Amino acid sequence: MLNEFREWLIKKGKSNNTVKTYIGVLESFNDWLKRSEPSLKELKSNHIQAYIDYLEEKQLSVGTIEKAFAVISVFTKFLEKPQLMVNVHRKVVSKTEEIPESLNPYEKINLLRQIELDGNLRNSVIVYTLLQTGIRVSELCYLNCSDVDLSDEKGNLTVRKENGEIDRIIPISRDLRQQFKSYFTAEKGKTENDPLFLSSLKSRMTTRSVQYMLQKYHVHPHKLRHTFCQELINHGVDIRTVAKLAGHRDINVTRRYTKNFEADLETAINQTFA
Repeated sequence: MLNEFREWLIKKGKSNNTVKTYIGVLESFNDWLKRSEPSLKELKSNHIQAYIDYLEEKQLSVGTIEKAFAVISVFTKFLEKPQLMVNVHRKVVSKTEEIPESLNPYEKINLLRQIELDGNLRNSVIVYTLLQTGIRVSELCYLNCSDVDLSDEKGNLTVRKENGEIDRIIPISRDLRQQFKSYFTAEKGKTENDPLFLSSLKSRMTTRSVQYMLQKYHVHPHKLRHTFCQELINHGVDIRTVAKLAGHRDINVTRRYTKNFEADLETAINQTFA
């Protein structure tokens, strides 16, 4: 049934990443269903409600629960049983109201220390890139070597959409420039059109392979992206600049990070009117 659903999504024009996400969510749902014997073929409204309740009891993020709800809704349409969702309820919190979870300074230092001790240069560059550019994991996987522009004093990372069009260009920090230089020195055979990051099978890394790699460090790519945005806000970067760097289409998504920032109001007044 999952294979049939996959083919149905492809015919609907869904991207490869969207299809993978949908199938992953449904696999988790199916694994949970198997604990009490029903299967996806025997799906009923009470099964869906029980699963949503289960996710809420685990205190998963609103975004994770909302994604599960949305994917299961699409799946019921595939089954031609959309009525299964009519009486299914979940806590509704606007995405723009949810406060993103980011690494605190100690957690960030600890993560970078673990990466350094492991000695895997590719993994180190990936973590630094996610932390210091805030790009989405899907955007990271699209990167080619030509998207990294380096010089002694500055550098830029070109972030592209899935169709190859340029979405935005992000300046690269000194630390990240050094990471890239070491990486390119070690990967001398790479050409401009080669994928920037390869899996152990020598194919372009996928979002799932990046997520799997980060699991051993007990961190998710989203958390690294959130850390990038939160640190910019904490250092006084204006919200519109942060939105531009992060590729947010809605400024209210960026505004969530200000809820974690306690400004020094006295210093602000003294610096402005002294």
